[in-house]
Amino acid sequence: MSEELIARAQTWLAEDPDPETREELAKLIEADDRDALAERFAGTLQFGTAGLRGELGAGPMRMNRSVVIRAAAGLAAYLKAKGQTDGLVVIGYDARHKSADFARDTASVMTGAGLRAAVLPRPLPTPVLAFAIRHLGAVAGVEVTASHNPPRDNGYKVYLGDGSQIVPPADAEIAAEIAAVGALADVPRPDSGWETLGDEAVEAYLARTDAVLKPGSARTARTVYTPMHGVGKQTLLAAFARAGFPEPVVVAEQAEPDPDFPTVAFPNPEEPGAMDLAFAAAEREQPDLIIANDPDADRCAVAVRDGGTWRMLHGDEVGSLLAAHLVRRGVEGVFAESIVSSSLLGRIAAKAGLGYEETLTGFKWIAKVEGLRFGYEEALGYCVDPEGVRDKDGITAALAVAELASEQKERGGTLLDLLDELAVEHGLHATDQLSVRVKDLSLIADAMRRLREQPPTVLAGLDVVRREDLTEGTETLPPTDGLRYTLDGARVIVRPSGTEPKLKCYLEVVVPVEGGVAGVPAARGQAKELIAALKRDLAVAAGI
Repeated sequence: MSEELIARAQTWLAEDPDPETREELAKLIEADDRDALAERFAGTLQFGTAGLRGELGAGPMRMNRSVVIRAAAGLAAYLKAKGQTDGLVVIGYDARHKSADFARDTASVMTGAGLRAAVLPRPLPTPVLAFAIRHLGAVAGVEVTASHNPPRDNGYKVYLGDGSQIVPPADAEIAAEIAAVGALADVPRPDSGWETLGDEAVEAYLARTDAVLKPGSARTARTVYTPMHGVGKQTLLAAFARAGFPEPVVVAEQAEPDPDFPTVAFPNPEEPGAMDLAFAAAEREQPDLIIANDPDADRCAVAVRDGGTWRMLHGDEVGSLLAAHLVRRGVEGVFAESIVSSSLLGRIAAKAGLGYEETLTGFKWIAKVEGLRFGYEEALGYCVDPEGVRDKDGITAALAVAELASEQKERGGTLLDLLDELAVEHGLHATDQLSVRVKDLSLIADAMRRLREQPPTVLAGLDVVRREDLTEGTETLPPTDGLRYTLDGARVIVRPSGTEPKLKCYLEVVVPVEGGVAGVPAARGQAKELIAALKRDLAVAAGI
């Protein structure tokens, strides 16, 4: 096996087009580092509904130019097999290490396959790419990004011509075409022939952002903003200027794209410490709200002053606020969310007489909902303009939040006041997450197996009234690796993350509010105790 491993590494080395990963691999071979080689050649990075995502480095288990060229060749073969022999493929990229290289390789492969390729002019938010696909009439799009993953990661997200991410069976069909790619030398890769787009697509996207706002609405909210070392700043500032909001104060230390993300352990607004610099800026500036994008600006985080401190709103809270905002405006259509998001959205939609659908996790599913008007998932993803962008969009979501904050400000209220009103109207819906990051993926499999073999019957003193193994699917959901427990007044969903080495447990409790707004604090206290008990009991049941 050892000699076979070395032979595989040498074969890979011989066709690797990147001097950096060639040097890395050559050093490992020379040092006879079998452990490191085995890790890089243990299989191949799997292409699925999330596309590709992984750590940068040499070998088939890492993100590198060889892997990307094969992925692009497989996608090109898939498109041609579907009859798209000369269609347009639009390619976007963020500011991570190697993103521009991966975008250029993709354009070269598409051109060599006889397709037309167009690359966005610079690192831009992912929603700009999602918009450009439909705007330009493309047959597919590729976004090179690892979103909010650690600095050493990169990824490859694929969209088809409807402007939404791939779902089964397209993912498996593309994966099969990737597996069928032979030697890289046989993949035509011309040095030119594709188009580098100008700013027209960006300007068209910005013009479309006006659609998320009500003409003549209040636009007075003052904002502190951080792009989290990502690519959102220019686009968000331009959108806010077009809309007539006060110019956001940008967190200086995180203002410019930096693939090393020097001020945060993880470039994700949800991670502890990631918002500290924004909170410090807000203490100086005293704005009405804080807005943060993740590095590719498809997510939007919101923080507000709560008493004497600043507090991040949960994604479910922002989703509910946006839904209530749209209901106030009299929108029509379907509200949709993923199964791990708060059940409050369904109650808001039902009272407003609007359609409601629940999907699997990921905007690739939410975007497919027929008649979609608003969609969100708790991981800070919101789609407020599905006709423009059929994906989560942190720029237009920020505009909608700023508009709502402005309206509340004009009324003499805050976003927290509106959350209290929703709690009185529908019951207090409190959500939280028990998330465990692992180095050994077998620990996640062990936890899922334990929960299946020894399912809990009581959590936090509440009876489990229904257990569902989602691997079997339901009447409305396709199969997925997950477990759902319905309790008397609560809900728990457990699933492995699709993009990170994490086990995620999504918790929700619903507490009736008595006595109007004055009764909300007591309900929140009760909900906090229940959530804490759910976390304790679930951790024991899962062995984590």
